[in-house]
Amino acid sequence: MTAKESFLIGKRVKLRSITEQDHEQLWKLIYKDKDPEWKKWDAPYYPLEPHTLDSYRSYERARKERLSPDEPDSRLIIEVDGDIIGTVSYYWEHKASLWLEVGIGIYRPEYWNGGYGTEALILWIDHLFSVLPLARVGLTTWSKNERMMRVGEKLGLKLEGRIRKCRIYEGKHYDAIRMGVLREEWEAIHSTIEKQIVSKL
Repeated sequence: MTAKESFLIGKRVKLRSITEQDHEQLWKLIYKDKDPEWKKWDAPYYPLEPHTLDSYRSYERARKERLSPDEPDSRLIIEVDGDIIGTVSYYWEHKASLWLEVGIGIYRPEYWNGGYGTEALILWIDHLFSVLPLARVGLTTWSKNERMMRVGEKLGLKLEGRIRKCRIYEGKHYDAIRMGVLREEWEAIHSTIEKQIVSKL
């Protein structure tokens, strides 16, 4: 069984389900380089699991097969003007409690600091609240990734926890950062945030 295909359109960003035809390009963006720049900011204390193109195809197929028909697709491509620049995702911290966390990866540095990730997360969080009975959406990062923390703040996510000096990277300690937004908070501020963000793009 697989989830329904997803297709979300923003002002400059499109989110869509991954197809078989996307596997090779995604593999090149994520796994081709041994030390990609994006991984230095995206939980670098966890090593990037190596994949060949064939093993990555199998991984993506298995991910979709694990989803039930009533679940939204758990990973979508971020596309700008027809170019794949990254992905958004979610995972269940505890499914029985509907505790869900989101993630985002912009694999092409030339698209950093341009507002694309912010718009993608607006679309993604809004979509998840609309299709799942969630009380909260969470986002976990680390204290060196200040860009990610600023994006969370712009979107109305609150700092809910800081676990101090629990991550080591390049010999230095960093904090784990937990952020989140409740459904009622998102509904109250979403339209205002979207207008503010889009007007700056």
